[in-house]
Amino acid sequence: VASLDPNLPLIEVRTMTQQIDSSLSNERIFARLTAGFGLLALLLASIGIYGIMSYTVARRTSEIGIRMALGARTDQVLSMVLREVSWMALAGVAIGIGGALWLGRFLSAMLYGLKPSDPLTLITAAALLAIIALLAALGPARRASRIDPIRALRHE
Repeated sequence: VASLDPNLPLIEVRTMTQQIDSSLSNERIFARLTAGFGLLALLLASIGIYGIMSYTVARRTSEIGIRMALGARTDQVLSMVLREVSWMALAGVAIGIGGALWLGRFLSAMLYGLKPSDPLTLITAAALLAIIALLAALGPARRASRIDPIRALRHE
């Protein structure tokens, strides 16, 4: 370049790859922050579901004990608790999808290569949340299915 025009200033000479990387750095930081906050939200949702289900099982100890004393099997109690969690998770996922579709209009400028209503993304997120909800509730459900009827009846 200096042989063609010695008066031409050369400032910050970089390759095209370096130029693209520097121009996309803000978007990459935003994507990493969003992914981190998403994982944090998923962790908090799991802890919240676990806490709610533990509390629910603890409150219903005598009811579960009566069911077991009257002949309910452990798999029936386990499925009863998991069925309740499934309904709560499905309601939460439905509300979340509705909120995501509504709020997606405002974030469409930040989505690269995606539509705000991308079905694959929404289905994947909904399935992941439903699976996390069931896994978080599995501990309290197993604890409920192992309640000793005599101890449960004496609980209150």
